[in-house]
Amino acid sequence: MRSLVFAANWKMNLGPIEAREYLRAFFAAGEIPHERSVWFFPPAVSIEAVSQGVSGHRNVMVGAQDIHWEPKGAFTGATSGPLAAQAGARLTLIGHSERRHVFGETDEQTGQKMSAALAADLKPVLCVGETLGQREAGETMSVIIRQLEAALVGRDGMGRVTIAYEPVWAIGTGRNATPKDAAEVHEAIRTWLQEHVPAVARFLILYGGSVHLKNAAELLAEPELDGVLVGGASLDPRAWAQLVRTAVA
Repeated sequence: MRSLVFAANWKMNLGPIEAREYLRAFFAAGEIPHERSVWFFPPAVSIEAVSQGVSGHRNVMVGAQDIHWEPKGAFTGATSGPLAAQAGARLTLIGHSERRHVFGETDEQTGQKMSAALAADLKPVLCVGETLGQREAGETMSVIIRQLEAALVGRDGMGRVTIAYEPVWAIGTGRNATPKDAAEVHEAIRTWLQEHVPAVARFLILYGGSVHLKNAAELLAEPELDGVLVGGASLDPRAWAQLVRTAVA
């Protein structure tokens, strides 16, 4: 079987007490299959609790949902890469669509965060994707290439980067790209990466956008998809355990 990644972005949900209860319920279903990896992205206040809760379980890593580009300083409310790592994070999301479109994060700032993540020895998961208007205008790949260039070109350590394609129009809307649509964009991203970041043999590329139990297996049947980045459907520990164990490609 193919190795697959199942990444759970809890967004602004599940504090430390709830996170510990969640993990007890999740692991009650048994260990994660050898060919699957599970990445948890809890809110910053729960990183340490989740890191402690997954200790001793194979194929599990914990990440931050966002980091600041400076390692320390007067940035009230922000979490730096070193602080996230000290709490137990081994990964971080970079440029999630909500950071870009809700908080106004620029491509330049995404690039700065990429450098900061690598400097803090965190594995970056770079999120790229287009809005509905951009998709309908035929701008999907031009938007994604702009985002990739800003974050990747001219930086070292690219072998540690994972890409997550998350069409903005499919996040939390109940709509999602068809497996064919997702595979076509993944293939185009992979082609661009091979041409512009040739030092890396193969990037992992995840799909995110209204993934749930009913469509995960169909999406993952596409060999271009190396896994999924899931929001709302990852908040129920038993449903998430089922998705991780039954979505067979």
